[in-house]
Amino acid sequence: MTTQTPETDFPIVIVNNYPVMQMPPRLTILEAVTFKKVCHHFLGKSPLPSQLIIDFSQTQFMDSSGVGALVHNYKSAKNKNVQLILYNIHPPVMAVLSMTGLDEVFPITLSLDTQQKTTASSIREHPPETHPSVRSWIKRLIDIVGSLIGLVITGFLFIPIAIAIKHDSSGPIFFQQIRCGWLGKRFKIIKFRSMCVDAEAQKHKIPNQAQGAIFKNPNDPRITKVGKFLRRTSLDELPQFWNVLKGDMSLVGTRPPTPDEVERYEVPQWQRLNVKPGMTGEWQVYGRSRVKDFEEVIKLDLRYQENWSHWYDLQLIFRTILILFRKNSGAF
Repeated sequence: MTTQTPETDFPIVIVNNYPVMQMPPRLTILEAVTFKKVCHHFLGKSPLPSQLIIDFSQTQFMDSSGVGALVHNYKSAKNKNVQLILYNIHPPVMAVLSMTGLDEVFPITLSLDTQQKTTASSIREHPPETHPSVRSWIKRLIDIVGSLIGLVITGFLFIPIAIAIKHDSSGPIFFQQIRCGWLGKRFKIIKFRSMCVDAEAQKHKIPNQAQGAIFKNPNDPRITKVGKFLRRTSLDELPQFWNVLKGDMSLVGTRPPTPDEVERYEVPQWQRLNVKPGMTGEWQVYGRSRVKDFEEVIKLDLRYQENWSHWYDLQLIFRTILILFRKNSGAF
């Protein structure tokens, strides 16, 4: 037996006593915001069912905003002891779920009999397409060539930088941290260490002088003396050429956020994850340390996505090089 609730943008039908929310053909920013609202409205009712099935049978495209909405709704449903089950997912959407690890979070089924589960490996995947830059072989070629040149430069500078770091403070030469990349996929970023060893443990003691989901403090006491020089000259970022070569980052893109920053994102802010993070970008050239409001970071990241071209990437790379030679232009 099938019944239907009053019509909404995301209609919910009752199939075999289970509520089934029907998704649209595309799940991008506008649809994702509505999806979150409709789901939260449903979860505000009483009594609630033990399961809510999300029907993706019509959905052929999902970007990072859709990922953000799914994450928000998963947390809300979990707080209400409601299990979200994803139904009939097409390969383009499955590729997004698999890449971000959400296929391990959500039960996925090919049948409205919720006891019959499937996994991402049983569906043929296609690379997600969220922005032209992520599938451009020319951009990838530029990244490979640029990262190889950068790693050669890093090799020449490694010994003096390593000696300076070790002489200044005890601890490892490199700093590694989990960041969120394209579509929120997590990866380990590599930098030359510019802070004390227990910097992460001390972070909660340092006042944040930025607004929104970013952390900045120009007088952060965790930064070492050598670290200040490395940051001012951006030498601390040289090891990231390895991240670019691996494909986790690009030479040019958006600022790579930390997981705790992404945890604070509203659905529209997930748009910045539609492209790969970069070693440089709009935020580096036009904002750098002057930007202390997360909304400004969002504007710069979205402007990059709108203006993107191979020539624009090259312009941002050249401008970044010029900025590095200016006095007091570095990050903190």
